[in-house]
Amino acid sequence: MIETRSEPTFDKGLANTIAAESEMSYIDGVNGVLEYVGIDIDTLARSSTFEETVFLLWRRRLPTTAELEHFNAEIRREYQLPEPLWTTIQQIPATATPMHALRTLVSALAVHDEEADVNTPDANERKAIRLLARTPALIANFDRHRKGKEFVRPDATQDIATSFLTMLNGAPPTETMARALDVCLILHADHGFNASTFAALVTISTLSDMYSAVTTAIGTLKGPLHGGANEAVMRMLEEIGDIDAVEAFVKEKLVRKERVMGFGHRVYKAYDPRATYLKTFAGQLAEDTGNLHLFEMSRAIEKIMHDAVGAKGIHPNVDFYSATTYYSLGLDIDLFTPLFAMSRVAGWAGHCIEYLLDNKLMRPRCDYTGPHGIEYVPIGDR
Repeated sequence: MIETRSEPTFDKGLANTIAAESEMSYIDGVNGVLEYVGIDIDTLARSSTFEETVFLLWRRRLPTTAELEHFNAEIRREYQLPEPLWTTIQQIPATATPMHALRTLVSALAVHDEEADVNTPDANERKAIRLLARTPALIANFDRHRKGKEFVRPDATQDIATSFLTMLNGAPPTETMARALDVCLILHADHGFNASTFAALVTISTLSDMYSAVTTAIGTLKGPLHGGANEAVMRMLEEIGDIDAVEAFVKEKLVRKERVMGFGHRVYKAYDPRATYLKTFAGQLAEDTGNLHLFEMSRAIEKIMHDAVGAKGIHPNVDFYSATTYYSLGLDIDLFTPLFAMSRVAGWAGHCIEYLLDNKLMRPRCDYTGPHGIEYVPIGDR
């Protein structure tokens, strides 16, 4: 059978290209809708847990109580890192950025997994669970390493959010802190074919392996045009310094036509549905942790921006309020993007598993714009 090919079209950045199909998440940017397997993201943030949300994304349905208990147990059994990984963490320079460290450590997980190159659906889900379970220990303990603190091993009696914060801070979090992180993990778990997810799919489409695909995604997420927005928001708040300086700062940005970090989104032209509930939780957490001034500054920025550009469809995105949330949880600013990755492992791995069910090598074409027919000149005559 001869394969028919249509004429290629030029779509720089692939903004209008549909590369594959998925049943995981649905986005309607015009109306501000995000659904995971048909369930509204705000409902999941208010009612679900991160682990249940991952089950939903991977299995395309909500679990029963017994299924969720079994899934939680599967994840927690994989919390512990392979013993050599603790030494690997210690060998990374303390001056390294957390995203460089995370990319290196996730890649290193592969050499300690006998199933690394087994591409069956069951093996890929087991590897996905290991990545989901072990990434928190990698991030938290690299941070402890660079600060000269002793490692804290993950606690299999705790959920992912609680275990991560316990490892990071050396003490169990409050219930509000754990729930706030759990909500953030739900909100960031998946978001269609964003740059890092697409990069992971390019890798897995070659029939490489899950670790390579997630490592690719982490490298993509590191770019400031993708994963670094919440870091930029926090640095902006630090630059402003005080609520009395907010109005002058924002208005000067608008006059200069400079971007106010945390506003606008490539997809959403309405209020980012992930920011709705997070804004409420960010305020409560900021008050509980003595960071209410940051939240008040954020609200003041949002008010000015709403009056100035809200009618143009420029609204806060999820990064705007996640910045104050992460800071209130005790995270250094350069840990914000690794935490994003910790959550998005769910989406990356889920999409890889899904894509492999009907795999086709991703191989776009390039529109050559160079010359033709150039004569080769021997090197002695140049």
